[in-house]
Amino acid sequence: MELRDYLRILHRNWIIMLVLLLIGVLAGAAYALAQPPRYVASTQLYVSVRSEGAATGDLVQGTTFARQMVTTYVDVIGTELVLQPVIDELGLDTTVTGLASQVTATTPLNTVTINITATDTDPERTAQIANQTAISFAAAVQNTLEKPTAEGATSPVSITVTDPATAPTAPSSPNVPLLILLGGLLGLGAGAAIAVLRQILDVRIHTLHDLEQITDRPMLGGIAFDPEAQKRPLIVHADPRSPRSESFRTLRTNLQFLRVDSGPRAMVVSSSGPGEGKSTTTANLAIALAETGVRVALIDGDLRLPRIADYMGIEGGVGLTTVLIGRVDVADALQKWGPNQLYVLPSGPVPPNPSELLGSSAMDQMLSSMTEYFDYILIDAPPLLPVTDAAVIGKKTSGVILVAASGKTKKQELAGAIRTLETAGVAMLGTVVTMLPTKGPDSYGYGAYTYGATTTIEQDPVQLKRSDARPRRGRAKATA
Repeated sequence: MELRDYLRILHRNWIIMLVLLLIGVLAGAAYALAQPPRYVASTQLYVSVRSEGAATGDLVQGTTFARQMVTTYVDVIGTELVLQPVIDELGLDTTVTGLASQVTATTPLNTVTINITATDTDPERTAQIANQTAISFAAAVQNTLEKPTAEGATSPVSITVTDPATAPTAPSSPNVPLLILLGGLLGLGAGAAIAVLRQILDVRIHTLHDLEQITDRPMLGGIAFDPEAQKRPLIVHADPRSPRSESFRTLRTNLQFLRVDSGPRAMVVSSSGPGEGKSTTTANLAIALAETGVRVALIDGDLRLPRIADYMGIEGGVGLTTVLIGRVDVADALQKWGPNQLYVLPSGPVPPNPSELLGSSAMDQMLSSMTEYFDYILIDAPPLLPVTDAAVIGKKTSGVILVAASGKTKKQELAGAIRTLETAGVAMLGTVVTMLPTKGPDSYGYGAYTYGATTTIEQDPVQLKRSDARPRRGRAKATA
């Protein structure tokens, strides 16, 4: 994954991250407010060896002895010998172990000083604990640990309080800003982890990058999501100035440059599964091609769930199936649509054996006769994974254009459809991504422009003989 992929992940999941950030901040603030305030007070002791009238060498030895002893004295401060008198003197409702957790002692390296630090929820009591611990420690050293053996003699070790503890004016904890910051960071980290996990678990197609991971075939175009697509499926005809109409014209341009060989182009449009917009894509692409003045045939090859007749607003009782079983000639079944050279062949009655009809020699003869007249033949075929119809027709044409719906088509489904085509030996011409979001990190740009109405040159109707398998105008119908 590249940096832009991570940025896209964060952009796509920014709401989740923001919510978890706020939750983390609130949790940190709640935890900070729930903690009782704790105060810290410290006192410093100076440890020395009594050496009245001693020579300089004796003083050095005494200082060295004191440095060695302070490291041991630090461990003594947390014992019952020192802390029990503190509990008794101050009347504390605690044990030696509990008080030991409140008192710490440290000594700087190569010094003869000891720092005693006490923590408590009451500022006055905190200072009292620190000072009383210092007094108790001095008494324990002079009267017990370093008690002289001679009667009436004084201890050789002297402990002096150099900096007594005072009551703190502000609590040292909880650190509210720090806890809020930590809570926010934890929430933000959890949001980022969830965002990455969602990306890993999300197996749907979203962007061109997702397609590049599955196939090296070119993406011929991207069609934006339109919530009104069911009400106005023929957007190129209904609203020719819209950016979505321009996306179909971009698809048309890319398709025109896809193959450079001469001759008519018969292509199948299919998808991996149902509901991915293949039928509306085929119909709008046919209208966009006809706008350029070429002769286009739109065939509804979906003999299981036909849609083209409904989208184009034509009668679908006679169509592909009646042609393939020999009841009517293809010229009689074709219906002219609109002012341009666009002819539509609906599916006709739904047969019990669609695959056999589409793979029959009658289908070969019909396509062969139609390619003599039409520049483009677009066949709307069923999805590839549920049935084999699209692969069967694809063997008889230039190839298949595969439609994938952004946010709906799963990567494994698209890969399975591609494998189906490869197994059948059918050429895959490219992909078209439909239902692309118009906002957000996966949006597809169409530009903030509109074109004027497309101008086409209307030619006189072409009168052709049925023996040439050319369409007649008797069933022509133009929809508004």
